[in-house]
Amino acid sequence: MFKLDKLSVCLGFTALVAITAQSSFAQSGSAKFPGIGRVATPAEVAAWDIDVRPDFKGLPKGSGSVEQGQVIWEAKCASCHGTFGESNEIFTPIAGGTTKDDVKTGRVASLKDMKQPQRTTLMKVPTVSTLWDYIYRAMPWNAPRSLTPDDTYALVAFILSLGEIVPDDYVLSNTNIAEVKMPNRNGMTTKHGFWNVSGKPDVNGNACMHNCVPFVQIGSTLPDFARNAHDNIAEQNRMYGPYRGADTTKPPIKELPGLSGAGLAHAADTHSASSKGPAALFKNENCSACHSPNAKLVGPSIADIAKKYEGQSGALDKLMVKVKAGGSGVWGAIPMPPQAQLSDEDRKTLVSWVLSGGK
Repeated sequence: MFKLDKLSVCLGFTALVAITAQSSFAQSGSAKFPGIGRVATPAEVAAWDIDVRPDFKGLPKGSGSVEQGQVIWEAKCASCHGTFGESNEIFTPIAGGTTKDDVKTGRVASLKDMKQPQRTTLMKVPTVSTLWDYIYRAMPWNAPRSLTPDDTYALVAFILSLGEIVPDDYVLSNTNIAEVKMPNRNGMTTKHGFWNVSGKPDVNGNACMHNCVPFVQIGSTLPDFARNAHDNIAEQNRMYGPYRGADTTKPPIKELPGLSGAGLAHAADTHSASSKGPAALFKNENCSACHSPNAKLVGPSIADIAKKYEGQSGALDKLMVKVKAGGSGVWGAIPMPPQAQLSDEDRKTLVSWVLSGGK
């Protein structure tokens, strides 16, 4: 009993030292950069440092089979991406468009076939590490970073099996993932730009390796050929930022507005300083990315929601819970992500506004 008590004291002291060290590390940044936060602790950095590079640096140990991946896929992925990776009307297909010959050559022939109805993920992604990294950090849509490394190995194995890149009994792991031959592994190129100008990419650069200037002012300009490619930027909606975009129907101005301070007149139009009215909340919280006033986008329109719940008692409380926790099944298979960042007051304001039809 005495030994156990002594051990408990030792463990408690060790934990206290660790917590104190973390706290001291975090506090040390406050003095260096007063008023703008603190330096992240090593544990916080480690939690975010999960990227997996093309050479597989950063890849955690683990494994998963095609069979295990199918179970996870059907539970967490199939609602958006289809049972066989064919996806629904919103998302592009995951599998299809590749052949066994593509796996041998490393080039997807159907990318040059104008009859190919749609480009799939397996047609385009050249490195299996990219597929693994994206799934691990961003999927599923409504719960990113909830998959374990083993879950991710299993899901990638299942996706690869859909494209017949690996057999149905394959077990993917950190020790054999480098052996996977992606169909488009030889199709990736960096020798192109968004536009071609005189047969050359519109963006290029050379890294200085010696006798470099000590300070470089980084800026950007729109070249003449691209200046009005998307109509007048100044007339397009931008609710925040120091200026609202250049008038692209006219020649470039000699000096950016921010350098003279003139453009800072709109600095107050920031997200935090903007109105908290329901329409502003709807826009600032990116609800408009999936919902529009009168037409179905990814989710139902405001008008359709108001009509569905018109006159129903308890609709406000019911929808407030749904907005906070997220959900799926009422308006189709595509899930709505949880919006837990909203305060109760803002959620009530938003839901009341939606139930009124956006009035």
